[in-house]
Amino acid sequence: MFVAQELRKNNIAEYLLYMWQVEDTIRAFGCSLSRIRKEYIDRFNYTDEQKEEEADWFGNLIRMMNQEGCREQGHLQINKVVMQQLQELHAQLLASPKFPFYNSEYYKVLPFIVELRNRGADKDENEVETCFNSLYGVMMLRLQKKEITPNTQAAVKEITTFIGMLNDYYLKDKQEPLEFE
Repeated sequence: MFVAQELRKNNIAEYLLYMWQVEDTIRAFGCSLSRIRKEYIDRFNYTDEQKEEEADWFGNLIRMMNQEGCREQGHLQINKVVMQQLQELHAQLLASPKFPFYNSEYYKVLPFIVELRNRGADKDENEVETCFNSLYGVMMLRLQKKEITPNTQAAVKEITTFIGMLNDYYLKDKQEPLEFE
């Protein structure tokens, strides 16, 4: 919860990736709050009050995962809304002549997006979600200490730059709405 709050304010892209990881963490503990308390939250150097806050947060996420039918897979509605906001901003940035650097970076990343979709990525997901799924997949490979090919590393470098730009525009738009025309 504490990490999520900080990331939400400062880096929406990292926030979303973190929240996907939290969803997977909850699944890894069988959606059991008592296990999450004992085997996960207790490992952190939190005060008793912070541990309670963290447990409440996880409890709410578990409840939402059960209600929203994403106990086994998928994403919480709160995370889908963030993804939708990013996709909408992406579309606005592409449609506007005021953001040529963003457009340029998008066209550098587009071949990777097309390749990812041809490799079996969900055809219904938007381009931004395809980018996030690739970043999350590589993050999981790194955590598992698996090899990442040079081609994948090159793709991830470009995707990271692109998503970083989108993140920066998102934060700027939240501080003071961007003008697209």
